[in-house]
Amino acid sequence: MSSGRGDLSRTPATLATVKVPAQLVVAEFAGTALLVAVGVSLVIVDFGSGSPVVAALPGAGLRRLLTGFGFGTVGALIAVSPIGRTSGAHVNPVVTLAFLLKGVVRGPLALAYVAAQLVGALVGALPLLLWGAMGASVDFGATAPGSGWSPAAALAGELVTTAALILGLFLFVGHRRLRPFTPLLFPFLYAIMVYLEAPLSGTSTNPARSLGPAVIAGVWHAWWVYWVGPLLGALVGVATHTFTWVRRFEVEVGKLYHFQHDPHAVFHKTGQRPRSPIGG
Repeated sequence: MSSGRGDLSRTPATLATVKVPAQLVVAEFAGTALLVAVGVSLVIVDFGSGSPVVAALPGAGLRRLLTGFGFGTVGALIAVSPIGRTSGAHVNPVVTLAFLLKGVVRGPLALAYVAAQLVGALVGALPLLLWGAMGASVDFGATAPGSGWSPAAALAGELVTTAALILGLFLFVGHRRLRPFTPLLFPFLYAIMVYLEAPLSGTSTNPARSLGPAVIAGVWHAWWVYWVGPLLGALVGVATHTFTWVRRFEVEVGKLYHFQHDPHAVFHKTGQRPRSPIGG
């Protein structure tokens, strides 16, 4: 067991053999469950049949803007919470993949996180059933190509929005002055993306977020879009960061906040520490 500040002097080979701490996996499970339960509930409240929000705000565009901002805020709150302090608050398989490709998390942790995220999304989707008829009217927030849009269009939408998510995350995490404000990126980014892109695909950007509602609603139309699109988008985001001028903002930590908290030495490149102590 490493010290409270993390023993970053170990070699990569040694790090690769370290067992994944259970508390990190449990926290990632809990964070993803909360994201789905609370974040997707906002979709139901803002668009479900009989919702007072629909009556008060008949304009779908404004409701998309508010839904995206709210969903991003849920993610931001998870990041700054004790859950995010422990796990790093990836709460999305493609975020974990992106950090894996940048070398700030390793394979065993990434595999454990993806499993925790998928199971967490399934558990987090169960409370959505409590919305009853209102939830059922929007398939409990399940994502599918919008009316009049093909799966190919939805795929393109998921690719572009996920690439924007990963690139934006890397810009904030990699920029010394922006890093402490990383959680603030998500409310504004999702507000814009959901407003513009949700009519195409629902703006998932997260295979786990799509999986949970799909299971409880039994909606599997073009389900593959919400795996292939985000995965391709993550690869595009990582490639853009790696092979363009943006690479000057080096990603040194695989967390969304609480960057200095790494007692198990699993969120940093070997021998490195984040440039700024702000944010935990």
